[in-house]
Amino acid sequence: MNPEMGWIDPAVLSTAFLAGLLGSGHCFGMCGGIAAGLGAMSGNRAVVPALQFNLARLVSYAVLGLVAATVLSGVTGLVPVGRWLRVLTAVMILLIGLKFLFNFRGVEFIERGGAGLWKKIMPVAMKAGSRQDAFGRLVLGLCWGFIPCGLVYSVLMTAASTANPVSGALTMLTFGAGTLPSMLGLTVAAPALSSFLEDRTVRRLIGFALVVLAIWTLIMMWGAMAQGQMGHTHH
Repeated sequence: MNPEMGWIDPAVLSTAFLAGLLGSGHCFGMCGGIAAGLGAMSGNRAVVPALQFNLARLVSYAVLGLVAATVLSGVTGLVPVGRWLRVLTAVMILLIGLKFLFNFRGVEFIERGGAGLWKKIMPVAMKAGSRQDAFGRLVLGLCWGFIPCGLVYSVLMTAASTANPVSGALTMLTFGAGTLPSMLGLTVAAPALSSFLEDRTVRRLIGFALVVLAIWTLIMMWGAMAQGQMGHTHH
């Protein structure tokens, strides 16, 4: 295995976590309904269903990261492929930030690309969602990880770039952890949080933060590439 790949990189994990934390409002339209539905129960009764659904959702993210990194680990020339995937991730995060700032729709074509797979999974998700028990919520959460979402696809590219199953799974799990405050908040306080996320000033602040995160990621990658080139020059 190439020494530059397959290690758990704190910069990768921090990027994944911040992308989930800052960008989870992007998925409110897709995930807000199910989260609010779980929160239809009153008081503490909403907490356990929310945890069951979100735990399964995080497991599905981890599985996606594991599979993506495993597939890429068999590709030759992993270092340039991995680096460019991370650059592409930063570009995607930038586009999502621009969506918050200016209602830019540049990521919709990617989300449409995953619609075919989601159409096959959706009947299972709908059947699971009709159940009012733990099994139904767990299955629904597992299905929900495959919903066509530009933010998920963006971080999945970073997970794949690690070219290591454990690192790929951990990257997506860290991303999922970043989305938990928003998703759990939608369950226990859906109306208030919904209004908060729809506020124009809040959306602009989130968009600005995502743009800064994308630029920071690009700068980090540029520095890593420059150091790599210097290393090759010395050799």
